[in-house]
Amino acid sequence: MATPGQSGPSALAPFRIAPRFVGRVWGFEDLRPWYDRVAVGGEPIGEVWLTGDDCLVATGLHAGETLGSLFAEQSESLLGKAAPSGGSPLLIKVIFAREKLSVQVHPDDQLARKYGQPRGKTECWYVLAADAGAEVAVGLNPGVTLAMIEKGIQSGTLEESLAMLPVAAGEMVYVDAGTVHAIWPGSILLETQQNCDLTYRMYDYGRGRELHIEKSIEATRLTTRAGKASALALKDRTILVDEQYFRVERIAVDGSRTRASLEGKNVPVSGLAYLFAAAGSASIASPSNRFDPVHLPPRGIVAIPAAAPEFIVQNLGGLDLIRITPNWPEEMPGVGNG
Repeated sequence: MATPGQSGPSALAPFRIAPRFVGRVWGFEDLRPWYDRVAVGGEPIGEVWLTGDDCLVATGLHAGETLGSLFAEQSESLLGKAAPSGGSPLLIKVIFAREKLSVQVHPDDQLARKYGQPRGKTECWYVLAADAGAEVAVGLNPGVTLAMIEKGIQSGTLEESLAMLPVAAGEMVYVDAGTVHAIWPGSILLETQQNCDLTYRMYDYGRGRELHIEKSIEATRLTTRAGKASALALKDRTILVDEQYFRVERIAVDGSRTRASLEGKNVPVSGLAYLFAAAGSASIASPSNRFDPVHLPPRGIVAIPAAAPEFIVQNLGGLDLIRITPNWPEEMPGVGNG
C-alpha cells in the first residue's frame, strides 16, 4: 500500500490534471458553460491545454508539480516498461475558435528534427459540439500544386485551394503531418496530438503574426491521409481513431467499470491512459483504498499511470467518457518539451 513519502511505481495513483488556459487572438473572452473561465485584461482564450508539460498535477502525492517534471521523474511508472524513455508523448487540448485560425501545416518527425525539434506533429480532432454548417479545412483540392499555394499566399486567395470538410458532433477528423489545414469557427474540438506545439503558418488573415512560408511549403504534402476517421464500433467501446501516435476511444460507463473493463480484451495497452469527460462526471476510486477517490469533472482529465493500482470508474451522472492512449511507432524520436 502506498504511503506518503513512498517512492516507486506503487506510489503513482490516478491523478487529475489542472487545465491551462492559453490566449489566442482568434479565441473567446468567455468559455462558459464549457469552463468557468473569462479572459480578463489579456488575449481571448483559444485553447485549454489538458496535458501540456506546464499543466499542474491537481490531486495526489504530486499535486502542484508540473506534468513535465513528473514525466521526467517517473517516466517508467507513467508510461510502462515497454515505452520509449522520455517525457509526455501526447498533448491534448480543447480548441475554442471564434475566428478562423491561420492556414497552417505541421512538419513530420524527419523535417522537425532537421530544424532542431525533437518531433513533428500529427493530430486528430474529436468534435465535441458543432453549429449547423460548421466546417474545417483539411487538405488541398485535387490538382493544387505548390506553385498555386505560393501564389495563393501572395494574393490572399489561398482559401480557394483548401478542401473544406463539414463536421458534426461525435465525428473524428485525422490530420497527419504535412496536411495543409485550418480550423474555422462553429465547432469545439478535442485535439489529441504529438507533444509538440510546432506550427508553420502559411496565411494569417493580416493579423501581423509571423509567417513561415518557406518551411510550410517544404512541409506540405499535396496528398495525405487526412480526413474523417471511420469509427469502429465494438461490443464494449467505439474506437474513434487508431493511428501511429495515438488511439482515441469512446467508452460507455453504465454504472461503473473496472480498469480491466476499460482496457478491454485484446486491446493494445501502452501503459499510460487519459480519461476525459466530454460530458457528465465520474469518480475514480480504489476498491482496496490504496488512494483517495479522484473526481473527474465535466471537460476534466485524469491520468491513469501504467503503474497505477486497480481502480473503478463510477458514473456520477451523464458521463461521456473518452479514453486516450499513446501508440508507439516502431522508431519514435525522443519525447519531452516540444
